[in-house]
Amino acid sequence: MLDRLPILIVEDEPMLAMLLAEEVESLDGVVVATPDTVASALAVLDTQIVAAAIMDANLVDRNITPVALRLLDAAIPFVIYTGTGLPPELSPRAGEISVVMKPGRPMATLVALIESRR
Repeated sequence: MLDRLPILIVEDEPMLAMLLAEEVESLDGVVVATPDTVASALAVLDTQIVAAAIMDANLVDRNITPVALRLLDAAIPFVIYTGTGLPPELSPRAGEISVVMKPGRPMATLVALIESRR
């Protein structure tokens, strides 16, 4: 279903990152990285090709806004998977962002986003 697309998972809960990675791989995606900070996620985007992402809204170093803005500017689909909602800085672009509240199903949303862009 994901046709070996490179997927980025940005999550600071190791168990949740592992479960999301397993789900991506079960749908034939390739997890390029599972950074747990905004700084490390931005570093991945500087060095890796990413077709889509699943991201927590709040990480140990700050909220996901810089990563989300980079992905929006590059037209890379992503889902923010969160228990708290969208960071306030992203509110002006809320219509462009898919948010799945935990414990929802982010993979269904991610697959739909990818399919809509093909």
